[in-house]
Amino acid sequence: MPRENWQKGKMKKKTLLVLVVALVASTMIFASGDKEKKSGSVSSYKIGFIGPLTGDNANYGVMSRDAAIIAIDEVNAAGGINGTPVEFIAEDSEGTVEKGLSAIEKLAESDKIISLVGPVFTGPTFAVGDRCQNQGIPLITGSATHADITNIGDMIFRTVVSDGLQGEVAGHYFYEVLGYRNLAVLYAKNDYSQGLYKSMSTAFESLGGKIVDAETCMIGDKDFKTQLTKIKQLKPDAIYIPDYTVEMAQILEQAANLEVGAPFLSCDGFSNPVIFDLAGEYTDGVVYIAPAQVLKSEAYDKFVAKYQAAYGISPDSFATNVYDATKIEIEALKRCVAKGTVTRAAMRDEIAATKNYVGVGGLINFAENGDLIAYQGVYKVKGITPEYLGAFKVVDGKIQQVK
Repeated sequence: MPRENWQKGKMKKKTLLVLVVALVASTMIFASGDKEKKSGSVSSYKIGFIGPLTGDNANYGVMSRDAAIIAIDEVNAAGGINGTPVEFIAEDSEGTVEKGLSAIEKLAESDKIISLVGPVFTGPTFAVGDRCQNQGIPLITGSATHADITNIGDMIFRTVVSDGLQGEVAGHYFYEVLGYRNLAVLYAKNDYSQGLYKSMSTAFESLGGKIVDAETCMIGDKDFKTQLTKIKQLKPDAIYIPDYTVEMAQILEQAANLEVGAPFLSCDGFSNPVIFDLAGEYTDGVVYIAPAQVLKSEAYDKFVAKYQAAYGISPDSFATNVYDATKIEIEALKRCVAKGTVTRAAMRDEIAATKNYVGVGGLINFAENGDLIAYQGVYKVKGITPEYLGAFKVVDGKIQQVK
């Protein structure tokens, strides 16, 4: 063999040997890392968050993220979990599916989170939820309400009531209690608004009510005068707007300028206090359906006080839901560590096993499909102050006040 060929052969053998050694070493490191995970010997436990942190509706995401930060800070201030801190990694979805998918790609593959809080909006939650289900990452959303969210699979949970229940209570309350027979609707073409419109109208029409007009818009629209002018001509008993704060604020203002006259009805999106900053002159008399009012408790008062001290405003219902969602994931993580198996699958099982968790938003139990077992609250705004009218459910086709 010529010397240069011999040298090339020798180099190939050395290269092969280096590759084999590297492969064995990486396998040992991977196995060691897996072993450390099971024993709890890691530098941190990573919980992810996805929500709109920029854009027109960033208020929802920012308030939710800030609530989660309080929960994370509490556990870390107490020494973490057996001395190991919980690391919180928040990603901005901008409220879009595309950004949401990019966020979960990073959190799942690069950050290697063990669980996820959010996303905040329904559309991104469908997309991110599919990814989490396929990757085996447990997810708890505090605000995605579409009835089909938990149908994605057994990795998906929520600490907010589904649109199915919210819409059912809304339809029955509007018909049976408020006495409306003819409603107009102005909803956005997204999963959240469409889901609420569908469930409300189904319940309302089942009782004999009529949807005289269903107008649509897009998130980000600024001009609703065409839709409102058409609705005005039909003279409905009331107008249902299951939308986000920015759009609702402009709808209310433009309706007042057009002298539409009909009262407005809304959804849990109206519970965000930003609506009163944007449209406080026009919110008087609005009736909306949202999570039942939280019973005053020491835990709730402490959370509100911490939130106000940290951010200068009171938390909305989504922030409260996300705080509880984060705490539930932390408690599930603690149980995983105690059992010596800190994996995504173990986290999912511990979340599902949550029973009678006393959260700041009330007692939390999950149905078998991951839905929150709860009632719906009804509110009426006086000026810029929501007045709580009580909690309701539907029993045998009739609206029933429960507290």
